[in-house]
Formats: sequence, C-alpha cells, structure tokens
Amino acid sequence: MKKQRPVNLDLSTISLPAAAKASILHRVTGVAMFFALVFVIWAWAYSLQSQASFDYVQSLMTSHLAKFIAWGTITVLIYHLLAGVRHLVMDMGHWEELKSGTLSANIIMVLWLVLAVLAGVWLWF
Repeated sequence: MKKQRPVNLDLSTISLPAAAKASILHRVTGVAMFFALVFVIWAWAYSLQSQASFDYVQSLMTSHLAKFIAWGTITVLIYHLLAGVRHLVMDMGHWEELKSGTLSANIIMVLWLVLAVLAGVWLWF
C-alpha cells in the first residue's frame, strides 16, 4: 500500500506561528542557560580561592567580552523566566486559544527585547 503524503523538505518555506517560536525559544534558552552556567560557576569558584583570584576575576569581568557574555546570560535568563511564566499560565488553562496564545507569545517577545536592552544599558553604563 503506497501512501501519498505531502513532503516538504525545504524548511525555509515552513512558517511557524508566534506561539511555536516562543516555545522553541524557551527550550533553546534553557540549553543556553545550562552552558552559561559553566562560565558563571567557574567565576564564582575561582574568585573564592584567594584575594588574588578574586581580583583576577573582577578585572576579567570589566572586559567587553565578559560583559557581552554576562549580557547574553542575563537576557537568556530573562526570556526563559518570562516564557516559563507564560507556560505556567497556559498550564492553568489560559492563553490556549490561537488568538490569546499568539498575543501572549508576542507580548513575551517584545517584553524580552525591552528588558534585554535595559540589561545592556545597566551593564555597560
């Protein structure tokens, strides 16, 4: 029996709804936080060894690369927290319809962008 199913191998033609993009980004930020913790835990552990190591980590944190890594870690954490709250609200039975789900996903993304800019301003100025 031959099944005639549509096959779409060109992923660039698939348009995901905002709620799907928000959910995928929530998973991606969870993985990114896991890897960002390697840097954070190293900095904490090394800075607690001695005064010299604390001074070294402190001087390292003033570089542009370290501030960029810190900004990335903070923005990933912010998005993951916002999307996590959105998922908790959805688990309670709200925002499950197409219109409200799309609206909540768009609000989360806009709020994340605003908070990411504010985090950058806080770190660099």
